[in-house]
Amino acid sequence: MTSTTNQSLIFGSDYREVAVGDIVLLAGQEKLKLDSGAEIGPFPMAFRTYGTLNTAKDNVILVCHGLTGDQYMLEEHPVTDKPGWWELMAGPGKPLDTEKYFLICPNVLGGCMGSFGPKTPDAATGKPLGLAFPVLTIHDMVRAQRLLVRHLGIEKLFSVIGGSMGGMQVLSWAVQFPEDFRSAVCLAAAARHSAQNIAFHEIGRQAIMADPDWCEGRYFDEQRYPAKGLAVARMTAHVTYLSEAGLHRKFGRNLQDREQVSYGFDADFQIESYLRYQGKAFVERFDPNSYLYITRAMDYFDLEAEHGGNLSKAFGRVTSPFCVVSFSSDWLFPTEESRRIVHALNGAGAPVSFVEIPTDKGHDAFLLEEPALFDTVRGFLKGVEGV
Repeated sequence: MTSTTNQSLIFGSDYREVAVGDIVLLAGQEKLKLDSGAEIGPFPMAFRTYGTLNTAKDNVILVCHGLTGDQYMLEEHPVTDKPGWWELMAGPGKPLDTEKYFLICPNVLGGCMGSFGPKTPDAATGKPLGLAFPVLTIHDMVRAQRLLVRHLGIEKLFSVIGGSMGGMQVLSWAVQFPEDFRSAVCLAAAARHSAQNIAFHEIGRQAIMADPDWCEGRYFDEQRYPAKGLAVARMTAHVTYLSEAGLHRKFGRNLQDREQVSYGFDADFQIESYLRYQGKAFVERFDPNSYLYITRAMDYFDLEAEHGGNLSKAFGRVTSPFCVVSFSSDWLFPTEESRRIVHALNGAGAPVSFVEIPTDKGHDAFLLEEPALFDTVRGFLKGVEGV
């Protein structure tokens, strides 16, 4: 396997350089055709692996990350120095047991942690592609992942798992390559992006593009950075990942470091301070143009429309067991969307199990401490092993 490491990337308003992990070049001979009609290749794809690949190469789980995630699911992030984003779910003895399974977590096409994206230098100019980067779909991301899996010499995945946008990728695997996995786990996702979700994404994109430092996507060329717009986009999105009950439990109307309101526009309330912190932290690790492209890919996702209004047709070739999980307080991807997926899989004759987990943690529950979720995933994968 040919790979490179320690690729310099630029992040945040301070243009910090960091080292990323393994990167391979894919589609070197036959280019990858995107849904937009554009063709790409060879292109870089960054990924991390955890655990040990067995001799039969049949213990592989592909982990698909969400909108603002990346390949660093089980180790310190090279930009933020924070723990991996799924250390509660994966690791020795955990549901995604690295003493048993070999986990592959790629950075999606369009991402900003080493995979081919708007920040990738143009071969002709050496400058970041910016808006010259082609528009993507979730299906494009999955086709690139399949190229990576094949590049690593793996013919069939034991499972493919993901939450939110990662769950959309799982569904795309089921539609495009159902013979390539033994099982699938779809968490807090939907078979199409709703009008409400598209609306929230549009607010975020407009916040970025309205920032004068966006420079029509050429901010790196101008040595500027739309930090304020990206922070507002993150703050807006982060609210949708939570729930009203969860916000009340954590913050209520508690004031931030003061006894009374300031009668001004500082962060009087704890929730305001929390959101400002989330926005600032996000700016340090994510690329604004990547945010535009990846949110657009989610907006375009609609399996039902692609199959003549019949979602069951989308899953017509699925024979492997599916596990679908929703969370009771998730209003971004509510339980009714998961039920639509389950009913469609049932209609296609595919084996599927479903659970709605009671919680007040909202959409982000799949990333947090939820014992019922861990038990569900562990039990499902154990059942697949016995098939």
